[in-house]
Amino acid sequence: MNTQPRVWIYDTTLRDGAQGARVSFSLPDKLKVAKLLDDFGIDFIEGGWPGSNPKDIEFFEKIKDVELKHAKVAAFGSTRRANISAEDDANLKQLVAAQTPVATIFGKSWLLHVTEVIRTTPEENVSMVHDSVAFLKTNVDEVIYDAEHFFDGFKDNADYAMQTLEAAVKGGADWLVLCDTNGGSLPEEIFEMTEKVAQTFNVSVGIHSHNDSGLGVANALSSVRAGSRQVQGTINGYGERTGNADLCSIIPNLRLKMNFDVLSDSSKLEKLTHLSRTISELANLEHNETLPFVGADSFTHKGGTHVNAMMKTADSFEHISPETVGNKRKYLVSELSGKSNILQKVEEQGLSLDDSTVATEVLEQLKELEHQGYQFEDADASFQLLVKRAQRQLPSFFDLQHFHVHMHSDAGEKPYTTAMVKVCVKEKEVLESAEGDGPVSALDNAMRKALIRFYPEIEAMKLIDYKVRILERERGTSAKPRVLITTSNGKDTWSTVGVARDILEASWKALSDSYIYGLQAEN
Repeated sequence: MNTQPRVWIYDTTLRDGAQGARVSFSLPDKLKVAKLLDDFGIDFIEGGWPGSNPKDIEFFEKIKDVELKHAKVAAFGSTRRANISAEDDANLKQLVAAQTPVATIFGKSWLLHVTEVIRTTPEENVSMVHDSVAFLKTNVDEVIYDAEHFFDGFKDNADYAMQTLEAAVKGGADWLVLCDTNGGSLPEEIFEMTEKVAQTFNVSVGIHSHNDSGLGVANALSSVRAGSRQVQGTINGYGERTGNADLCSIIPNLRLKMNFDVLSDSSKLEKLTHLSRTISELANLEHNETLPFVGADSFTHKGGTHVNAMMKTADSFEHISPETVGNKRKYLVSELSGKSNILQKVEEQGLSLDDSTVATEVLEQLKELEHQGYQFEDADASFQLLVKRAQRQLPSFFDLQHFHVHMHSDAGEKPYTTAMVKVCVKEKEVLESAEGDGPVSALDNAMRKALIRFYPEIEAMKLIDYKVRILERERGTSAKPRVLITTSNGKDTWSTVGVARDILEASWKALSDSYIYGLQAEN
């Protein structure tokens, strides 16, 4: 593959990304993220703003002891305040004290911000940019100047926006990074203005785009086409408001679609999905499975005709091979499925289904169950049981005779719940009762108590997640619930689904399938 010039990737997940709603990194998390980014081959890691909070100050102290293989750590800050020398500005002194190889500062490009936000003169703002860059350049190896609101400023007064860049260049900036801070520009605007800057200054240009118009990635790629050689963004697009440009989309597009040389080692692209998911965990956020390239749904196929085509050639409905970015292909079964979905899903789960008649029977059962409200997309265990029942391959571990749940509450007292179950196990009727924190907990405890003497392996099975989805919402309190249960035995994890008019019956069905799946896997 003939590649175009190198594009440097600048990650600001730990600073700009951390400003996103619900995103939170502890100090140990920040250090872990930095190591992950370095291992992946990111060129610049922006660690935070050392003058803003104690956690970031401590991060820059501790990161000195971390042996990074490739990435340069950048400390972030702003230009000096108005009417004070750069040497006396506390923010700039803290940037130098961070002792990072790179310092990144932002300055104002838009007259609106100069006169209405920092409330100084246009001339003083230009001096602030020059003096700050010059001071840092005498103390730090590499200085990146982020031209905040550059594109809005250029549209408002192009001459002044360019003057601010000229001041940074004269101060000795190594990079001019153009920021679409409000995220409102269009790709063609980004292209034209980036091209103008790249042609005017003999300094490397970069792009920092936000996603307020849903164009963060498109604008970054457009800027690269026009001459930018540094792209700033965050993993998973984290950032304030609607987020920053998502590096998990930018990097594979640059490498696979535009043939630019990115990362210290392009083979690391296979770790992209792992990086995305791990940083989601460290940020304490549920991973967005609809993200391009790295989401679990990116290479998931559901429609029957699509799956039929995919079984003939993967190129029919995939723009790249999922393994290229460390992802994997997945087939779903639903009322939209055809026989191809069933056969592919059976093969994916390590089962066999040679009889075409049985495949048709499974498909018809599945469609009927989904008509009732079942959904098997996240309940692979229930799907496997459906297939085994159709093939008469599932032993009868137990049969429910009946269950009863009683809730009792006195005024001012904590309510308690008791459940009683009667099951037939190995031709013996067993009646047991148990208490629980709620009706489902009590029902689960009673079931375990009844079964564990016959199946000791149930001791290791623990319910780890319980979700309820209300169907037919227009029916109010008489609406049908769908229950999804996730269970683990310490080694494996599986999910089962149950639907009924009553939430306890739906829970019973999901619980029953959960235990049956665990037992058949062990036996």
